[in-house]
Amino acid sequence: MASLRWPWTAWLLALVLGLLLGAAGPAQAGVMTRDDMRKAFPAPLSVGEKDTQLPVWPIFRQDVTTPILAGYVFESIDFAPIPGFSGTPLNLLVALDPKGAFLDVRVLSHHEPVFLEGLGEAPLFRFADQYKGLSLQQNIKIGSNANRGEERGSANVYIDGVAKATASVRILNQSLLSSALRVARARLGFAGGQDPDQVARVRRDTYAPMDWNALRKAGLVQHLAITHGMVEKAFEDSGVEVPVAGRENEIFSTLYVAYLNAPSVGRNLLSEPGWQHLLGRIDDGDHALLVIASGPYSFVGDKFVRGAVPDRLTLKQGDLPLELRDLDLDDPLKLPADLRGADAKVFRVIGPAGLDPAHTLNFALRVTRDKGMVYPERISRSFAVPYTLPADQVTLPESDNKGWQGIWRARAWELAVLAAALVLLGVVLARPKWIVATPTRLARFRTGYLVFTLVFIGWFAQGQLSIVNITALVQALVARRELAFFLYDPMTVALWAFVALTLVVWGRGTFCGWLCPFGAMQELVAQVARFAGIRRIKLHRDLDAKLKWVKYAVLSAIVGLAVVSPTWTDSAVEVEPFKTAITLGFVRSWPFVAWAAGLLLLNVFLYKGFCRYLCPLGAGLGLLGRVRLLRWIPRRKECGTPCQTCRHRCEYQAIRPSGAIVYEECFQCLDCVAIHDSPQRCAPLIARGRARVIAIRPLPTLAGSEA
Repeated sequence: MASLRWPWTAWLLALVLGLLLGAAGPAQAGVMTRDDMRKAFPAPLSVGEKDTQLPVWPIFRQDVTTPILAGYVFESIDFAPIPGFSGTPLNLLVALDPKGAFLDVRVLSHHEPVFLEGLGEAPLFRFADQYKGLSLQQNIKIGSNANRGEERGSANVYIDGVAKATASVRILNQSLLSSALRVARARLGFAGGQDPDQVARVRRDTYAPMDWNALRKAGLVQHLAITHGMVEKAFEDSGVEVPVAGRENEIFSTLYVAYLNAPSVGRNLLSEPGWQHLLGRIDDGDHALLVIASGPYSFVGDKFVRGAVPDRLTLKQGDLPLELRDLDLDDPLKLPADLRGADAKVFRVIGPAGLDPAHTLNFALRVTRDKGMVYPERISRSFAVPYTLPADQVTLPESDNKGWQGIWRARAWELAVLAAALVLLGVVLARPKWIVATPTRLARFRTGYLVFTLVFIGWFAQGQLSIVNITALVQALVARRELAFFLYDPMTVALWAFVALTLVVWGRGTFCGWLCPFGAMQELVAQVARFAGIRRIKLHRDLDAKLKWVKYAVLSAIVGLAVVSPTWTDSAVEVEPFKTAITLGFVRSWPFVAWAAGLLLLNVFLYKGFCRYLCPLGAGLGLLGRVRLLRWIPRRKECGTPCQTCRHRCEYQAIRPSGAIVYEECFQCLDCVAIHDSPQRCAPLIARGRARVIAIRPLPTLAGSEA
């Protein structure tokens, strides 16, 4: 196994690791003051004092002489500091109205590379602006905008994404919704359950005519009968006297529960106008639950007010308490004769509460008794009434479209193509004998693969690895943030996984020589230049060796800036032309286009000059590649002494006069492997071939000699 052979390398890696682990920056917090908020929300709105418990500002609207709460304003970084693609969180200014609708969404700050001197910030601002008027009660999806124009109560709404910035807008979406849900749960009464997008939905296509008995048999109506004896047993350890002698088996209360907005229930228990009235009273995603009580004790107490929350009936799902609020419906129900005088109420649970109709609902009927005469003590006991909607009445959630899982599913076929291409490359590099058998075969395969890398991996799939990935990692580690933001770009994750594996096996060359789209572009341009007869410059090996140290200096400067200042880092990483040439396809302001084009022009005369002398990502991979396991390029004792064929043919000048391979500068092009195996091109093999010919050739006889 190869090891870190140069002491300075070990010291450098130890220094960087110590810096990352030892640095402890404070978590970023909101930057807005009350004056800033007043400027952002001028009259007729007014901004109240910042909440002492939660970093939010209430905003009010004047109604004659009374201020009315218009909503809450907050910064997303205070609640969901999710790192952006650069490793630094986006910060959004968000205003929510009391019902959970977005009054305003603005981008306060960001360090997303594609929007900094790339696409420009305008597409990012337009993306954020689409949230105005939408609601947390809706399932907001990034994609086709076909549903734009539906009424706000719809559970699904689509907003336009931004081409070439999929990861960044996904992270913005996650930051916005995560922070808004936290505020809504704390200030707007939204329960702390699951994300509303991740709960099952009641199916709308299950209606079949059924009477009350059929509904009970199908499990759509469920009930619990509580006897006086059960009540007596519940209070027996409390000291409360519950005289029920002789009535132990008599009914104390019978509760019936049904999921009224399931069509099989609601359309059978309500008239058609009543069913439509119910649907008009609830938003899509809300839950309408019918509870009926018969017997001496009801869930409706003496002090119950229509439209209020019952004090005798509670609902939980797991450990999540859910608010039941009376919908105050007067529509008659189709109930059997023995229940027509019973207490029947329809309660609503709002969608954002996180109730999942696919899981059991745990109702509880609370019974309270007084203990003592002068200063009575109130003792309560609860009786569980579980209800589970049959599985054929619900549709399970498809995916987490707000997080990274959705984007991985959406790009599954691209990842499959990439995986196949990586497997092919791995096989070729591990067993190159067939490919290098002829120069033409190697040239055709290499050119074809480079075209695939440029067109599919680079321009189409946007899989260009970058020094930005490293600076993002550095900034996230320094700030002690999670690294899940990388998952929003599946192509980058997949490529880095393959590169990490090949770094250990072969070193830097696998990525730099085969999988870097800008590197592929340079090589293809160089092939065209060679075909046109343009001669290249080959620097003296001493000058070449010195210039190769420049990229390590560039890497050190950028990593140092990443620790100190995200803003300076945003500018420093522009030394890479990758964003200009690959991500944006040269559609950018002229200084950046001139830099990228200039590097391609330099490549015409000085082969891959950027990759060899300036690329900070290549420098980082070169350092990491020192831990490779294999010296995989075959050598002979004649390599370097006396044969110099491979060294002179190496375009990367990665072979020393001694014949040793400098793997940190090797791009794994396989040219030297092809020469090594060729009896027509390898000088030692040519010499051995000639020696064999001489050895088997018969000696000539002298003229006139005797037999």
